[in-house]
Amino acid sequence: MKGFHEAFSSNPIIGVIRDVDKKKVVSSIEAAIEGGLTTVEITMNTDDADGLINLTSAYFGGKCVIGAGTVLTIEDCRKALDSGAQFIVTPVTDPDVIKFCKSEGLPVIAGALTPSEVFTAWKYGATMVKVFPAGLVGGPDYISELRGPFKDIPLVAFSGITAEKVDDYFKAGVNGIGLGKRLFRSDWIEDNHFDKVKECAGTYTKAVKKQIGTLQINKVDIAK
Repeated sequence: MKGFHEAFSSNPIIGVIRDVDKKKVVSSIEAAIEGGLTTVEITMNTDDADGLINLTSAYFGGKCVIGAGTVLTIEDCRKALDSGAQFIVTPVTDPDVIKFCKSEGLPVIAGALTPSEVFTAWKYGATMVKVFPAGLVGGPDYISELRGPFKDIPLVAFSGITAEKVDDYFKAGVNGIGLGKRLFRSDWIEDNHFDKVKECAGTYTKAVKKQIGTLQINKVDIAK
């Protein structure tokens, strides 16, 4: 695995690890990889996030690209970068964070919701724009409306993406999706049912790859 761009293009799903027991993070990510995932973010508000990023980046170096999520400040960016994170995901549009990542050559998926935020994130150099929380504001219909004025901005939908709706999201124009609680379910992980994480990852991977083949999506050049 050479880097974020190649990993994301091969399977445009980003898994989101948040508040998972430190002892079960490796097993959780391993199960997701076995199901087909190639990119996973560990949120910076997870206990010992920088340590976990460092550990998993080394452990899964050839199988999965590890990034940092819920990045809110430049200090978070520095910690993530020092820990080996290969990409950054934010829940908000912060020009300073975006510009810092760009100056460091670090791919950044900046969070946005409104048309103004989407455009601002892209204007300041975001690699892609995270539409969040997509599932609560109209889902695929909202993405379709954003595609009206923003034909060429790579959009990744996060929050509330069900497996049954994957087709609709890609037909509406997303370039990828993010999965958190629906993939890394707390009850599955607490009970060590990592097989269910693997199965869920496989279900989403199959649905996404079907859409890539059918619609020839994800052709936007995300390298900026």
